[in-house]
Amino acid sequence: MPTEEADFFLGSYNFALPEAQIAQFPPEERGNSRLLVMPRQGALELEHHQFSDLPDCLPEGALLVANNSRVLQARLLGTRSTGGKVEFLLLTPLPLVLERARPDKLGGSSAEVEGLIRSGGSIRDGEKLEFGAGISVTVLESGEFGHRRVRLAWDGDLSKAFAATGHIPLPPYIKRTDAEEDLSRYQTIYSREDKTGSVAAPTAGLHFTPEMRETLKARGFQWADVTLYVGYGTFSPVRSADIRGHRMHREYVEIPEATALAIAEAKREGRPVIAVGTTSLRSMEGVAELCGRVQPFTGWTDIFLYPGRPFRVVDGLLTNFHLPESSLIMLVSALAGRERVLAAYAEAVSRGYRFFSYGDAMLIR
Repeated sequence: MPTEEADFFLGSYNFALPEAQIAQFPPEERGNSRLLVMPRQGALELEHHQFSDLPDCLPEGALLVANNSRVLQARLLGTRSTGGKVEFLLLTPLPLVLERARPDKLGGSSAEVEGLIRSGGSIRDGEKLEFGAGISVTVLESGEFGHRRVRLAWDGDLSKAFAATGHIPLPPYIKRTDAEEDLSRYQTIYSREDKTGSVAAPTAGLHFTPEMRETLKARGFQWADVTLYVGYGTFSPVRSADIRGHRMHREYVEIPEATALAIAEAKREGRPVIAVGTTSLRSMEGVAELCGRVQPFTGWTDIFLYPGRPFRVVDGLLTNFHLPESSLIMLVSALAGRERVLAAYAEAVSRGYRFFSYGDAMLIR
């Protein structure tokens, strides 16, 4: 898709959004969302549907590829030795925490990890923070924008310890504390317990219900899974006026052999590959960039897609609506064109669509 100089300016990705259209809660029933459908190329003819219409809107024979990672209750609230309050957000994917874990003298475990720390006062290197459920954090080294290298210590099963004391890390634009319903509604129905470790949900998948999955299967649409442990980078702002200077946070990806084979078969047969969410898209395109094609893979990707960057695998995308000037709206613009995407967003705003994680959906086909 041809690019122009404006595609590289951060300010070119701004748009007006009334605060009232930023969804603060999920819809009353899962899947009761709207769906804006736009063509990837050609005349910009927008269609307005309900998410329940998705099977009628997908290209025939499409392979859907979704991220099966599960959100960890990664936000911990605790106390400092001074008695002050402190907040810690684990950024290292849970599988890597467990891989690095070493037994300690008291029968527990510990590992060096990355995290964000927020407190009313300055935190010193070497300070120990307590979070309950046997979890403590000792600060080792301070970085930029609140990032810290720390030693995380815990007793027993780490995932259960986080579940016992942690909170669902809702995005910063949701202006409320997490509630009990977020434990289920900020998870996809197909997330796997053994893939727990994301600090944000792959939100395009939040619309799917078991009934929708059965309908898609009955209609002949194929489904495959990848795992991308969603990190803080999904919310990290683009600070470069020229977006080409932005560097993405690395994300940990797992692509199983069955998924790699399903993608290869779809491409060979000329069937479209539709990413369910930007995390699935980054998984496939990131591995294809590193390896030349999608193949079984476990490791890191820091792919940043913006207009002018090539797509090697994905033909279409099911996604939510994204923040102004975010790396995610740049990714969507890379797929369908910046001016086209902004025109579609303007239409969505005018028609009252709900935006961001708990908002409505968009299909680019």
